[in-house]
Amino acid sequence: MKVVILAGGLGTRLSEETVIKPKPMVEIGDRPILWHIMKIYSHYGFDDFIILLGYKGSIIKDYFLNLENYSNDIHLDLESGDTTLLTSNREKWKVSLVETGESSMTGSRVAQALRYTNNESFLLTYGDGLSDVDINKLIEFHKNHGKLATMTSVVPDQKFGVFEKDDSMLVTSFSEKPQSAGQEINGGFFVFEPEIKEYLDEDKDCVLEEEPLKNLVSDSNLYAYPHKGYWRCMDTLKDKNDLNKEWLAGDARWKVW
Repeated sequence: MKVVILAGGLGTRLSEETVIKPKPMVEIGDRPILWHIMKIYSHYGFDDFIILLGYKGSIIKDYFLNLENYSNDIHLDLESGDTTLLTSNREKWKVSLVETGESSMTGSRVAQALRYTNNESFLLTYGDGLSDVDINKLIEFHKNHGKLATMTSVVPDQKFGVFEKDDSMLVTSFSEKPQSAGQEINGGFFVFEPEIKEYLDEDKDCVLEEEPLKNLVSDSNLYAYPHKGYWRCMDTLKDKNDLNKEWLAGDARWKVW
């Protein structure tokens, strides 16, 4: 099952960092948050990634093209131009880097990703959220209800898109970023069936969290997987600083690997 990661947004609330780099490349410790997200999935055996690029996507391309050099000691022969790796730290990832348009919205980006998901079920998350969610249990929950979509539900202390659900975890309403906090919200870490394509459009203005998710709700096709553990979105500079403090203190609860 492929893992699709949204990595093309502007990250305007973190402009202190995103003026020079895309939000998924903002570092936690000495690694981009995107790397941390990929390590979570890789821990559960999911190593085939589709990264959806937009704003400053070339920086993400450069990172992966040079990741082996960044991760190892190297020897350079400046006369011959030869480069030799002195260590062999390698991730076992396969990474597709897909340009989806600088101004495209989330639904448009996901629709474009479907060209590369081989008409199979796939995982999706945002390029700015960390969690200790058990991906295998998430997938098991998704398979058991047999519908088209599952999103992970969390309860943060910030304002995000909230929803209501019934006792079976079927989502019955969805609202993006209302004026209240402390409710269950969309925490990313989705599972989708290929038929999700019927709810998406490659038009750049298609927002996943608007008509697509709301229509899935109307068709009783969206379930919420309740996650009671750690979840944090890097939305502001304070979030970034807090995540760095947790990482440097050895208290990074998303570090399941």
